[in-house]
Amino acid sequence: MADATTLRQQCLDQMEADPRNYFGGLAWLREAFMTVPREHFVPSRVWWPRPGDDGLYDLIDRDKTPNAWLKAVYRLRTPLITQIDDGAVPTTGPAKGWFTSSISCITVVIEMLRHLAPRPGERILEIGTGTGYSAALLAHRTGPGMVTSIEIDPRIAAHARQRHHALGVRAHTITGDGELGHPAGAPYDRIVSMASVRRIPPAWLRQLRPGGVLVAPLDTPFGWDLTVRLSATGDGAAVGRPVATVEFMRVRGQREVRPYADLGWPADADPRQWRDYEVRADQDGQLIQPTPIPTAVQP
Repeated sequence: MADATTLRQQCLDQMEADPRNYFGGLAWLREAFMTVPREHFVPSRVWWPRPGDDGLYDLIDRDKTPNAWLKAVYRLRTPLITQIDDGAVPTTGPAKGWFTSSISCITVVIEMLRHLAPRPGERILEIGTGTGYSAALLAHRTGPGMVTSIEIDPRIAAHARQRHHALGVRAHTITGDGELGHPAGAPYDRIVSMASVRRIPPAWLRQLRPGGVLVAPLDTPFGWDLTVRLSATGDGAAVGRPVATVEFMRVRGQREVRPYADLGWPADADPRQWRDYEVRADQDGQLIQPTPIPTAVQP
């Protein structure tokens, strides 16, 4: 029988040895990962994210196969699907459809929080509560009452609240449209989105204090998302750079495909040079362009 603590330690050891440097040497992040039980937040029935030969996603049921379920929870690079087609598909067996909610894979969650780099006592806004796992990791770092998480689906939000309450996690879970943020709790020191956007919502920029940090997955013309880390300039704008490649589900309000030119992307955007782009976002839109090469100083 698999043991959660042992599996968690194995995940930590693998991430520590990986050249991608998931923890970035942050002791608090390692401690949070080892302290907060991921399995506590995963629903008893989830779908495996890769289809079988029949084209269906297999259902993993903790009550029927507890060992397989727990091992799936701690698969390092595997998300587990918690909702299909916005809840229209019941979790009663193998299924097909669009993934609309999940618990992200461990490596993605840890890397997002490393780039966010929250500090004790800071006010954090999380977009996309999901199972509540990442909010619990954040609350472990910032302290009680400092994390506000917003989730658009009432049933998913209720699950997260129940899981937080059962574990004694003191985080605020709000049901609402994450694109609007939560102005009642603003300004925030840091905002993190656990769903991708095609355009950085202006509300997030307005609710971020000057010098505050925003970490979010941004849609690209490359076929995958980029995690961007932006710093607020104090006038409803923010500027920064991509820090990682990633794939996330889109926020519900931005699922519709839009021309990338309308989203600030250059026509000749090169996926091989993704690290070299600068992202500027403000109340009117966003601009993604290559970072200017410094002019050589003549002797």
